[in-house]
Amino acid sequence: MKLGIVGAGMIVADLLSFIREIPAITLAAISSRPSHEEKLLMWQQTYGIETIHLDYQEMLANESVDTIYIGLPNHLHYAYTKEALLSGKHVICEKPFTSNLREFMELKELAQQKGLLLLEAISNQYLKNYAAMRGYLPKLGDIKIVECNYSQYSSRYDAFKAGEVLPAFNPEMSGGALMDINLYNIHLVVGFFGSPLKVEYLANMERGIDTSGILLLDYGHFKCVCIGSKDSSAPNAMNIQGNQGYIRMASTANVIDSFEYVANKQTPVRVDVKDHAHRMYDEFVEFERIIREADLAKAQEMLEHSQKVMQVVELAKSSADLVFGADR
Repeated sequence: MKLGIVGAGMIVADLLSFIREIPAITLAAISSRPSHEEKLLMWQQTYGIETIHLDYQEMLANESVDTIYIGLPNHLHYAYTKEALLSGKHVICEKPFTSNLREFMELKELAQQKGLLLLEAISNQYLKNYAAMRGYLPKLGDIKIVECNYSQYSSRYDAFKAGEVLPAFNPEMSGGALMDINLYNIHLVVGFFGSPLKVEYLANMERGIDTSGILLLDYGHFKCVCIGSKDSSAPNAMNIQGNQGYIRMASTANVIDSFEYVANKQTPVRVDVKDHAHRMYDEFVEFERIIREADLAKAQEMLEHSQKVMQVVELAKSSADLVFGADR
């Protein structure tokens, strides 16, 4: 994979911290706006990036790049992904894929028309501990209750309360708790159990954006609650309860450091099979393989998963009267 990176924010810095540990990925280029030139030059020197671009169109014209990674604010994902696909590049787009289902479906269709690979960067779907957890689900018997809580007081919330609107809390930029941290919970649950029968989002709304909320997913034979908060904090955890035991994870849904499997009245079994500390490592190893092998079947499988997630997001937004700029 000859990777072209778009963006200069925290998620891109996170990516650069480990990506050179995957030898099959070449850092062919990085692009951002001219005001980030100094940072790009520093990263180029530190990480051995071949070329920097201060214009996105120039990077799309760079024949050394075959795959674009989009690490931009949420509301830009659709437009930048579409341009990359139209330029004949494979795309890895950070979560959330798009601001709404309509945008997602257009990109999915365009990628298929072009014969290109389109993937959502969502760490938990590729983590080894997530796969291991899936293997323990049948041991729980009939699932009854699923509970996920990802709550983290945002460093930007104080500024928001003071009247400053930053991307994290800007409805015009598809911000808020649902699209930021609760999305990891949705991916985790939908990845295990598929689409729910009913969706309801009880959101704490401030100035048109959800600063926290409780997402209720009804699967008929079991019920699920996903809590996401950027205006308060609590111990992050996940519990999957069945009539023969439970699984408990005391970490956020984007990391899955380890988990416990507990059969009824039995001693807990701690499980941790990860072999790399960074939460994004496993997904990029798999992205490289999918693109190198042109594994259209796997890419399609993951697109179908992302579509189910976007359908939940769309129902949640409608339930809470949450409207983004892209929805108008």
